[in-house]
Amino acid sequence: MSENGDHGDQEDDQQAAGGKKMEIQLELNVKQKLATRLGTLLVASLVYVCFCGDSAVASLIFVALLALLLRSTTFVFSLVMTAKRDTMALQRFLALNLYLLKRDRGNFTIARCFQQLARSQPQKACFVMDDRRITYAEALLLSEKIAAFFKQQGLQRGDCVALLMETRLEYPCIWLGLSQLGVITALINSNLRGESLLHSVKVANAKAFVFGSELMDVVQSLIEKEQLPRIPVYQYTGEELRTLPGHELLPGAVDLSAALTTQQAMALPPSSSAGEARSKLLYVYTSGTTGLPKAAVITNLRFLFMAAGTFYMLRLKRDDVVYNPLPLYHTAGGIVGVGNALLNGSTVVLRKKFSAKNFWLDCSRNDCTVAQYIGELCRYLLATPYTPEQQHHRLRLMYGNGLRPQIWSQFVRRFSVPNIGEIYGATEGNSNLINITNRVGAIGFVPIYGQRIYPVQVLRCDEETGELLKDPRGHCIRCRPGEAGLLVGKVDPRRAVSAFHGYADKGASEKKLLRNVFAKGDVFFNSGDMVVCDILGYFYFKDRTGDTFRWRGENVATQEVEAIITNCVGLEDCVVYGVQIPHVEGKAGMAAIVDPDRKVDMEYLSIVLRGSLPPYARPLFIRLLDEIPRTATFKLKKRELATEGYDLTRLSDPIYYLNRDGVYRQLSRDQYKALRAGTAGL
Repeated sequence: MSENGDHGDQEDDQQAAGGKKMEIQLELNVKQKLATRLGTLLVASLVYVCFCGDSAVASLIFVALLALLLRSTTFVFSLVMTAKRDTMALQRFLALNLYLLKRDRGNFTIARCFQQLARSQPQKACFVMDDRRITYAEALLLSEKIAAFFKQQGLQRGDCVALLMETRLEYPCIWLGLSQLGVITALINSNLRGESLLHSVKVANAKAFVFGSELMDVVQSLIEKEQLPRIPVYQYTGEELRTLPGHELLPGAVDLSAALTTQQAMALPPSSSAGEARSKLLYVYTSGTTGLPKAAVITNLRFLFMAAGTFYMLRLKRDDVVYNPLPLYHTAGGIVGVGNALLNGSTVVLRKKFSAKNFWLDCSRNDCTVAQYIGELCRYLLATPYTPEQQHHRLRLMYGNGLRPQIWSQFVRRFSVPNIGEIYGATEGNSNLINITNRVGAIGFVPIYGQRIYPVQVLRCDEETGELLKDPRGHCIRCRPGEAGLLVGKVDPRRAVSAFHGYADKGASEKKLLRNVFAKGDVFFNSGDMVVCDILGYFYFKDRTGDTFRWRGENVATQEVEAIITNCVGLEDCVVYGVQIPHVEGKAGMAAIVDPDRKVDMEYLSIVLRGSLPPYARPLFIRLLDEIPRTATFKLKKRELATEGYDLTRLSDPIYYLNRDGVYRQLSRDQYKALRAGTAGL
């Protein structure tokens, strides 16, 4: 049975696209109920004849159990239908946990794991990018030189270094070398500018700043404005860039790449100290639910879980060649992707920036067997003109997060991808799920017999406000199949699977926790995501709660955007929210500004937003209106504005659209029609 209601439109769109209809089974039909009961009776008859015929007590117990099973047809059906899936998942999950247990007890850090791998396969390619490659031995040597150099600079265990660099072969080696000293690396989003960039450096309490010469203009601007904290600055310039204009050494910076040419390597000590596996490794930034970027804490054990989890649950192999076109400052590319090389021994192919045109060419040229994706990436690939070369690849698996159900089957069929591994999980969270069965649209599953044991739960809440609903005892209520609810994960610091390490900011960490959910003293992580579960234990993503929305594969925190716009337009009221655009994943940003006299200078606002926000965070639409509707308690009604969207047929307020040149101009009728038809090039 297919879910109706909110999913109806999605299913119609999918059928129109020629894809397989996504099935969310919420109840059994008559045939399934009848077949389940007949099957139960048949098996019960065989059991009775073999084991219970000569014992009155056994017969009574048997009859009671049979009556219970006949009343629980849905449970019996689900148990039988998912037996193969759950057995396979259990085997892989146990292997993963055994691996993590051994690494934890052996106090293995990522650096120590990589050292073992590099010594066992020194000449194998570790990372490949364009026409360059770095072997395991070369990567290990570079990381050991980094460790030795920064030890001489006085960095100590627990210090933090901010790393601002675009994707390159040396990127993982830099933070890997720092980790040998116990130094934490803050992986700064290379698209950040202005206040967001400064905040990311300051919130990590960085003691040094390392940047790639390709971002020299960004760093130079901060230094000239005296905004960068007074910390040592190190510039890394690759050999292929040193002779090119625009890559000269920034005044006041240390030439890191030159220093490393004469630097002696420093190997790890032969034995590790207690607790090293649980020590901090990285800060990976996430917008969270509100405000400026938050520095999520990634420990060595957390990194092990995320990278090895994918490897074990999706059955990757050491001889796989993994294509990773995702940025290395994010979890997907920088941990799950890079981890295939650092922990699993696979060769990882990098790309500076994703290219839909070159995706399949890269996979073919490098003989890739596995590739990563995010949902937006898949849509871009489908939007390219068809060529036979798009199926000339050796990929046996693509994995990632956010593959839209409406294009799932179409994507698999067009590009001949045998297997899809859809992963669900937040950088800082513990609500981890994975789909290993190619179930269209599912973000993962939990066996039906383990739904109260596994730490992931779905709670009833008000879909408009996200507020949790409680029973008369004050406890949260679990959702039944088909009910949309808030996905949460139980926090258990003793286990890598369910630990929550939070953010560098303790206050921000506490805001993500729910306490006394089912019993006094229990603690759960709030994912901020609404999901639906079916009777087979599959989970399906529905929407995000709160103010945050997702655009271009990134979470956009509205408060940050609102603050910048408000300062720019003279502190007038402003709200930012996400609006749906047909045929496009996620929600595009839209800002509503109170401007009854229509005095807002759109050209100036365009310049400010370009200089202050990364491309994905800039609102696509701006609406000027006389006043913003409020509740009786003076709260701004974002939901009403989001519902109205940018509909020119319903609104008389002027609406401005972000054009390709980065300037806001009034939305024309032709542009509006193109947006509705999906031909606007988004």
